[in-house]
Amino acid sequence: MKIKDKKTFLIGIITALLVFITPTNAKAMHIMEGFLPKTHAIIWFLISVPFIIFGMKKLSEITKKNPEKKLLIALSGAFVFLLSSLKLPAMTGSCSHPTGVGLGAVLFGPAPMFVLGTIVLLFQALLLAHGGLTTLGANAFSMAIVGPIVAYMVFKTLKKAKVNDYVSVFAAAALGDLLTYMVTSFQLAMAFPAGNFGAELLKYITIFAITQVPIAIMEGILTALIYDKVKEYEGGILNEKVN
Repeated sequence: MKIKDKKTFLIGIITALLVFITPTNAKAMHIMEGFLPKTHAIIWFLISVPFIIFGMKKLSEITKKNPEKKLLIALSGAFVFLLSSLKLPAMTGSCSHPTGVGLGAVLFGPAPMFVLGTIVLLFQALLLAHGGLTTLGANAFSMAIVGPIVAYMVFKTLKKAKVNDYVSVFAAAALGDLLTYMVTSFQLAMAFPAGNFGAELLKYITIFAITQVPIAIMEGILTALIYDKVKEYEGGILNEKVN
């Protein structure tokens, strides 16, 4: 089997595994509608808004300066929608799933993903009843903001250390995924401390880790393979400096 064929085969296998381990009867996606107290929902929304506004400006700049990147931006958004729609029940009110934000973060930086990730979350809330409008701010902060920032920082740090692209992208996507759920755990522990915030935080992290660690590893592998294919066909775009 040729190297290109092996990569295509691996992409198919990892995607199939992600789909296979994700039951279709899960009732919640991200943090479900109405699950957070109103005050918490409002606070997370207000925290997320400035990031989204900044992301809109950066996204507009990228598309105006480099219109040829629009298709790749659309691909990054579709990748987020596909992967984050795959879900595995974790606990009441939330579930585990890949995030998909790492690909766009390493290609364009974190800011455009603030917007794309939030749009995906909004569509899922409206069209698929996954997540919710009241919890949109909290879900956007964890998946569309923290995830891409972490993925981008990991990628840039490893690239400066001259680590090869495959490992850098794998680590960026996997850690961006895991940190998303660290933030989700923090959000849930803050909302429902049950008298001991530290104990609740540890409980949520432990529950998510059971499903999220293997998902993050598979997401890292799949993202690295997709990145490699994109690089193969869009080398000129990837060689441009990411702002």
